[in-house]
Amino acid sequence: MSFQSFLSAVSCLADTRRKSSSCLYLDSSKLGCFPLGMKLFSTFFSRSSIVLGPRGNHGPLQVRLILNVCFCTLFSVSGILCQIGAKETKADGASTLRVMSFNIRLGVAKDGPNHWDLRKNLVVSTIKNFNPDLLGTQETHPFQADFLQKGLPGHAYYGVGRMKNPKSGEQCGLMYRKERFELLGSGTFWLSQTPGKPGSKSWDSSLPRIASWARLRDKSDRGREFTFINTHFDHRGRQARLEGAKIIRRHVGELGKNARVIITGDFNAGEGSGPYRALIGSSSEDQASIVDTYRIAHPKRVEGEGTFSAWSGKRSGNRIDWVLHTPHFLTLSANIDRYNDSGRYPSDHYPVTAILKAR
Repeated sequence: MSFQSFLSAVSCLADTRRKSSSCLYLDSSKLGCFPLGMKLFSTFFSRSSIVLGPRGNHGPLQVRLILNVCFCTLFSVSGILCQIGAKETKADGASTLRVMSFNIRLGVAKDGPNHWDLRKNLVVSTIKNFNPDLLGTQETHPFQADFLQKGLPGHAYYGVGRMKNPKSGEQCGLMYRKERFELLGSGTFWLSQTPGKPGSKSWDSSLPRIASWARLRDKSDRGREFTFINTHFDHRGRQARLEGAKIIRRHVGELGKNARVIITGDFNAGEGSGPYRALIGSSSEDQASIVDTYRIAHPKRVEGEGTFSAWSGKRSGNRIDWVLHTPHFLTLSANIDRYNDSGRYPSDHYPVTAILKAR
């Protein structure tokens, strides 16, 4: 605030009156409409009137000038402090990442009362309830991806089909909040002996399997970059699941030890299995470790952690859907989202969620 601006403000708020025809008084109780600086000033002087001094004399004028300069300084400092505090609060909140992994069940399946058309709105409602910044979906056909994009207009989408024709078949879709993230690159590799060959499969895999990725810049986290990977392992091939985990682990390793990575997926494997061990932890000194958000948030393994709902609210079985990340993030919480509408479930899998904080 400039000197003249301050004088104008004071003239609007001052209760000016003459005392012995020589003194100007300022009622500080009327300064409450100013921000923090004036409120502190008002409190300091115990809401009492301030005598600025006789008018027209050189000495008191100097006093008035000094007081005005002090008031201006107090305003400026308090304003700067408030702005800094607000920016720090905003940055701190923005560095929190809400992540969801959700097998939405392929929309071409003949699921009777659980057919896609009868539950697609519930799927979108489930996602909106958690309000993820990052969403990894599995078993997503192109028409399902279209519906998700319409239902979640604040999110961008990347995904390609797993078959030879990338426009057909299931996708491992990646959705990210448009306002927050800038897409720097994206791609897909196949979980086979020829990762760059579309539609390829190896070992005992029953179907081609993929991992899709997006490199994102987080505008709310000092512009730092990270890689978001989403995958779906084979439901039959035991060896294929293990080799697929190794391929993803190798891919993360190639990004470098300092690479910041978040992984979501339906791994069709339980905790402690070969694929789990191949992914979780550090495989060498040159690679960053990968952690399981759910086990970080819930250190003790208990019954009822299954993530395959079978449409019925089932909780037994393995926890086969995971959210993983490198140590560049801190797990604040992680959960299995069992949201349902009076016993009607959005998919045959429960979505799993995690709230992370960038380190």
